[in-house]
Amino acid sequence: MRLADRVVALKPSATLAVNAIALELAKAGRDIISLSVGEPDFDTPPSVKAAAVRAIEEGFTKYTAEAGMPELRRAAAEYFNRNYEAGAGAENILIGNGGKQCLFNAVMSLLNPGDEALLPAPYWVSYPAMIEIAGGKTVVVKSGAERGFKVRPEDLERHFTSRTRICILNSPSNPTGVIYTQAEMDALAAWAVERKILLISDEIYDQLVYAPARHYSLCGWWKKHPENFAVVNGVSKSFAMTGWRLGYIMAHPDLIKAAGKLQGQSTSNVCSITQKAALAALAGPMPELPVMRASFERRRKLTMEAIASWPGVFCPQPHGAFYVFPDMHNVYSGKISGSTALCSYLLEKAGVALVPGEAFGEDDCVRISYVTEEKTLVRALDKIREALFKVNK
Repeated sequence: MRLADRVVALKPSATLAVNAIALELAKAGRDIISLSVGEPDFDTPPSVKAAAVRAIEEGFTKYTAEAGMPELRRAAAEYFNRNYEAGAGAENILIGNGGKQCLFNAVMSLLNPGDEALLPAPYWVSYPAMIEIAGGKTVVVKSGAERGFKVRPEDLERHFTSRTRICILNSPSNPTGVIYTQAEMDALAAWAVERKILLISDEIYDQLVYAPARHYSLCGWWKKHPENFAVVNGVSKSFAMTGWRLGYIMAHPDLIKAAGKLQGQSTSNVCSITQKAALAALAGPMPELPVMRASFERRRKLTMEAIASWPGVFCPQPHGAFYVFPDMHNVYSGKISGSTALCSYLLEKAGVALVPGEAFGEDDCVRISYVTEEKTLVRALDKIREALFKVNK
């Protein structure tokens, strides 16, 4: 069968691919622990599930407006206003099938073939694919573990050209867990305004930040310069609603209309039941969130303590999300030449599935997701340590 070039060239999601391999090995009888997927192991809050059940019982099973229910768009705007004083209205919000579709719609609405998108690395695995599908060119802006995985305005400036249209920033970061400070965010935002590009801020992990750190949003900059910023969020992480598939983007009304038009010709509205559940989540008090956050903070501590005992490994302290991204390049040897080879070795020898840093634009590192139950997490980390000591033997 003849397939379109854009699909043939497209790489599958590395995180989903690794998890699929781990599941197959486990099905075959291997003792496999997967630390590869970024999915909270908590259940969706009861009040949210109850709202979905009510929606089904009341027959709320018809099409909604393609951009989302008006009351849900208002609730998402109020989320940004309540937490970050954004000053947004329903006309500034599009409801999508997860934060991923919101990002995809925005990138497709902003890039013409040949336009360039600045992408600080390490980056989430799906960003380059979205840019590629839109016909754009991904321009990777490197940082590194020694710099805490953060880029500066001068780094972006070195890669800026007349074709630069957008930049995608993710804080708290997947895969690193790193958070940009207010001063760092302000510097990047001021640069975007000066260069007249649109900076998309992916803030899906905004509620999963560990004290004394704080999340610093670009909502304030959006309020002053709506033509230069868009902010993406969703219910997957903070409300343990990954499978429900609902995200939202706050942007200039022109971008919202364009992205809504694109969504109307692709998926149309998000599932009506999911929208009712998300409305309950966004409008509710979120009593489960502090419990979930405290649990992840304990697991982060256990993970960082374990990594400190691994030979030749360095890992910047993460302050948000539920990932660590240790620099493993000192472990590489003749038979292990990069992160993919190392992850294959650890899967075979330790029975632990990790995601190669190569997929995130940083081959010196691997991503570890610590959303697994604590005893299992500790066992997995111990198995990795034992395997690392045997690499060169």
